[in-house]
Amino acid sequence: MKLRTKYILFVVIIHLVTLTLTWFIFNEKRIWFIVSEVFVIISMVIAWQLYIQLLRPLKTLMQGVEAIKDRDFNVKFLTTGKLEMDQLIGVYNQMMDELRTERTRQEQQHFFLEKLIFTSPTGIIILDYDDNVQQVNPKALELLGLGTEDILKYPVDRLEHPLLQQIKKLASGESRVLKTDGTTTYKLQKSHFVDRGFQRHFIMIEDLTTEILAAEKNVYGKVIRLMAHEVNNTVGPVNSILQSALKNDKLWATHQFDNLKDALQVAMDRNQNLNLFMRNFADLVKLPTPNKKPVDLHQMLTSVVKLMEIKAGEKEVEFKLDLADAPFIISADEQQMEQVLINIVKNATEAIEGQGVISLITLPAKRTMIISDTGTGIDDELAANLFSPFFSTKKDGQGIGLTLVREILINHDFDFTLKTITPKKTDFTIMFN
Repeated sequence: MKLRTKYILFVVIIHLVTLTLTWFIFNEKRIWFIVSEVFVIISMVIAWQLYIQLLRPLKTLMQGVEAIKDRDFNVKFLTTGKLEMDQLIGVYNQMMDELRTERTRQEQQHFFLEKLIFTSPTGIIILDYDDNVQQVNPKALELLGLGTEDILKYPVDRLEHPLLQQIKKLASGESRVLKTDGTTTYKLQKSHFVDRGFQRHFIMIEDLTTEILAAEKNVYGKVIRLMAHEVNNTVGPVNSILQSALKNDKLWATHQFDNLKDALQVAMDRNQNLNLFMRNFADLVKLPTPNKKPVDLHQMLTSVVKLMEIKAGEKEVEFKLDLADAPFIISADEQQMEQVLINIVKNATEAIEGQGVISLITLPAKRTMIISDTGTGIDDELAANLFSPFFSTKKDGQGIGLTLVREILINHDFDFTLKTITPKKTDFTIMFN
């Protein structure tokens, strides 16, 4: 029963009882009965006025409560001139002002956070309470190479992507740096926040490739320069002495020292090879800025095949050219790109044991070229280090071939991947801009 109904019922009962009692008490004295009735009527009027004065604040309060329920913080009340009512109205109006200010502040903060997430250079994925993807920013979609419809509302640990597969291995607060294709380095970090009393996770994906490559190049550049300096300072004088000794005919007048002469010649030849070895490393450090000009990729591929087919033929490796009919024009430094193609074809040839095929495919519509070989493929444990300086899977390898390829392609702003697609099928793909 509502308070209003209880109050009216109480007042009616009291006055009915009073009327009944006055009837029995003053029945014989009419004048006192009339006086008592007047007092009863006055009491009812006062009770009604009190009812109005007491319930009006309650009605006002209920209107305010409904406004709060509807999140309408613009509803305010005017003062009435009555102390108690005005105090209640003052407290209510102050509360509404604070609620409206707080809501505006929260909306601004929410808008700022949304804008920050949307424009962040770091990929951000926000999960719901069940670890389904609820929100993802454009940078994360770019890094993952996925569309919004491919990721939203899906459980993050069930999405088939190399980066997302690593996320399920991370606990909240952990981070991990990894390479997915041997060239691109990512940092994954998983954390959480509390939303309405429950934990929700979010993932940050950061592309560290540029920073890692710059730091890596700075380190191996210093090492190579130091090595080259020491080797040149040693080999130069030694070769000069050996050459002077070999040109002194008096020392070799008889055949008694022929073996020594041959040994000195071998030593000088080895020094020359050491100089050449160091020059290859120095070329990696001194790689000039590419002088880009329009060149026909098809002509370059044809020239490289002619250059490499004799050596490939010795291993019974066959070349297959699958080139588009029209010229494929790219903007590149011809000499540097030719070096890239030679290194890729050379590595593909060496990866094939026995007979095999190297296919050179161009897709001008997609601005893409693929060099595919039927070699032994790339072991998953080695794939991340293939483009690292000084790393080689060959017994006598220097570990600079693919590093040089990487540097040239990065300087040209060409994207590339090296992957074993299926057994006996490894593709080196270059995407031209």
